[in-house]
Amino acid sequence: MSWKDEYNKKLCSLKEAVSHIKSGDRVVVAHAVGEPSALLDAMVENAESYKNVEIVHMVAMGSAKYCQPEMAGHFRHNSLFLGGSTRKAVEEGRGDFTPVYFSEVPNLLRTTLHPNVVLMHVTPPDEHGYCSLGVSVDYTKPASEVADIRIAQVNKNMPRTMGESFIHVSRLDYIAEHDAPIIELQPPAISDVEQAIGKNCASLIGDGDTLQLGIGAIPDAVLLFLKDKKDLGIHSEMFSDGVVELVEAGVITNRRKNLHPGKSVVTFLMGTKRLYDYVNNNPEVHMMPVDYVNNPSVIARNDNLVSINSCVQVDLLGQVVSASVGLKQISGVGGQVDFVRGANLSKNGRTIMAMPSTAQGGKVSKIVPLIDTGAAVTTSRYDVNYVVTEYGVAKLKYKTLRERARELIGIAHPDFRPNLAEEYEKRFKSKF
Repeated sequence: MSWKDEYNKKLCSLKEAVSHIKSGDRVVVAHAVGEPSALLDAMVENAESYKNVEIVHMVAMGSAKYCQPEMAGHFRHNSLFLGGSTRKAVEEGRGDFTPVYFSEVPNLLRTTLHPNVVLMHVTPPDEHGYCSLGVSVDYTKPASEVADIRIAQVNKNMPRTMGESFIHVSRLDYIAEHDAPIIELQPPAISDVEQAIGKNCASLIGDGDTLQLGIGAIPDAVLLFLKDKKDLGIHSEMFSDGVVELVEAGVITNRRKNLHPGKSVVTFLMGTKRLYDYVNNNPEVHMMPVDYVNNPSVIARNDNLVSINSCVQVDLLGQVVSASVGLKQISGVGGQVDFVRGANLSKNGRTIMAMPSTAQGGKVSKIVPLIDTGAAVTTSRYDVNYVVTEYGVAKLKYKTLRERARELIGIAHPDFRPNLAEEYEKRFKSKF
């Protein structure tokens, strides 16, 4: 049977595709803007047919209707990284959160959370019958390799990304065609504070460095101050539109990378149509599963790897909280620790934790004597190199506790420095 015949045999409506989900199944959903929204909508519309279906994924960029209160009993979300549309379900006991490093999600699915069904979002097949997983290779490809049933939404708007991003029609069980724009993440507005943070971070980056960038205003602000750099590279769990601008400006070339030279290595993508058009059929963008891209031993093979991540709170010891506010879980570890560990093992590697000095409109300091009760440490004090705010750069690596505290107080908001200095004097028995 030709792949075209096989494709047509497996082709069905969205409603029929999701009818193969059974009560009690565990359903793994493709990540972030790669989520197959039409399949999810069809699944929710069919909710009365299901009991206790477990929905597993990292951040949801769609509406996550299966997390709504009226869906209790039909669906239960098991989040690996909470987002705005899924937090409330976990807070109210209608969902769960599983702590896991991004790099370990494929192994989690292979060993512990076996997927009965995986819902994917792919391109139409090429002339050889291969569909591309587009903007979500990460854990989606590994999930497709172990799931009992593979259901794909085929969408001509999904960019055809290169690398290890392909799945053959023969590996799919049910195919539903539905063309719609890929979810877009608009660039955030960048404040003066974030610009100052970006400038301070950029001061730690040199020509030829390879970058890991997170998402949001601070990573985008960093990119604004890199236009005078030369031959930067990318090895990152994701990137967004700002990288495209630097590629077009000749700043990001990947020429000096010693691992995958000439390639921007990434495991998922989020941005606007500009980004999706850039990565479409682009051999310079090399998509790979997350257990390779985020593996610290792989990251470490990149010399001069600079990891830039944001955080919620840092205490005077250098402990970093990134995924919770007190007992409230707000996100997940993602790839932060993967890249911190990899960067620390990289030749001339550096790790940067970047954040505004205050929160809640300036009412609360993000540099604190003690982390909030119930908060979980994301990155340990042993792993942090630099902490950056709009007030400067604190270098913590190989510093004593007393030296660390002085460095951190020096980049705290001036309104909070006196109280932090008072705590310093109590704790270290010396004048600040």
